[in-house]
Amino acid sequence: MLSQKEIETLDRDGFLNLGQLLNSQEVKEVNDKIDELLANEGQKAGSELFDSKYIRHPTEDGVDRLADLVNKGKVFDQFYMHPKVLATIETVIGKAYKLSSLNYRAAKPGKGLQKLHVDWGNTVANGEYKVCNTIWLLDDFVFNNGATRIVPGTHKLDILPNDALENPLEKHPDETLIIAPAGSVVVFNSHVWHGGTTNHTQKDRRSIHSYFCARDLPQQVDQKRYITQETKSRIGEKGAFVLDV
Repeated sequence: MLSQKEIETLDRDGFLNLGQLLNSQEVKEVNDKIDELLANEGQKAGSELFDSKYIRHPTEDGVDRLADLVNKGKVFDQFYMHPKVLATIETVIGKAYKLSSLNYRAAKPGKGLQKLHVDWGNTVANGEYKVCNTIWLLDDFVFNNGATRIVPGTHKLDILPNDALENPLEKHPDETLIIAPAGSVVVFNSHVWHGGTTNHTQKDRRSIHSYFCARDLPQQVDQKRYITQETKSRIGEKGAFVLDV
């Protein structure tokens, strides 16, 4: 599913743009469903994140969140079942992987800045990576609307951003922004230094993150606990493997 050039780019830089895996109509359908969920859940939106001891920051100031999208509509199945995405996850973690969480994040105007961070508590040796994330762009990511920043190659370092940087909130001289149109999917090795930037526009900057981990690790959202019969009957054997249910 991946070319040799794509594999080499992912290994070198720690991230890979897979291009537009969703067309404009599919993006609209997802955003319409997101709007429905936000309206229905209200103040409880993203509440599943508080229920997990494996999520360090269940809330962010100025950010809309939704969680457990696995069980909130068929439209979200593609976010953890797309063959090319799964091939990329296998390239980073190996075949023994599973979905950890499937969440929505939208940076509100004037908000969204994150420290440069990694999604794993320590550095890793010999390329034995534990976590891998994907960003599904539900809006165009541009230079001023809170696009994710990544410092290429930092997944190979033996130091974490909090220890290496005086102020991880500041712009890094080697960082690059994910600039791409809505519908694009960017996969990144979650050991690479990354973080959200400030949204300087008047519109939300929306995305969905399907976050994967090695199969022997606990999930951010316990899929066995939350899985519904409707979801289980819909996703088949492959889906059940990816969710580990």
